[in-house]
Amino acid sequence: MAGPRDFDRLADQIVREVSRDMYAIADSVVVESQIGITTGAVSGKNHVPGPVGGYPNADTHVLADSHEISQPAPLVARISVNAPYAAAVHDGTSRMGSRPFLQMARDATRADVRAKAAKAVNRAIRKFRQR
Repeated sequence: MAGPRDFDRLADQIVREVSRDMYAIADSVVVESQIGITTGAVSGKNHVPGPVGGYPNADTHVLADSHEISQPAPLVARISVNAPYAAAVHDGTSRMGSRPFLQMARDATRADVRAKAAKAVNRAIRKFRQR
């Protein structure tokens, strides 16, 4: 029969396995965002900003290239977009509608993210049972 220590060890194993995959999970959201921003984009004189409520169209590619991932805690991956105008584009302003590229990327990758997290949990359980 499993005791409290066994459950603590299993929980620790799950945290280790999911933590290893958190960066890759966040990276799938970043890649989706970058693809959404750059697909069909035209730079220069013929640039069109992109539809309100949709992905913005890249012009200089600063927005797409400024995505960064950090992992401040074991089960946390943080995506930041460091272009100076990223928040204005994402959230909109009083003069410009929002183009919520990170929300759209998150929503588009939700099933993949859940599947990757489930695989990590299952891997932890398998490793725990093998000991």
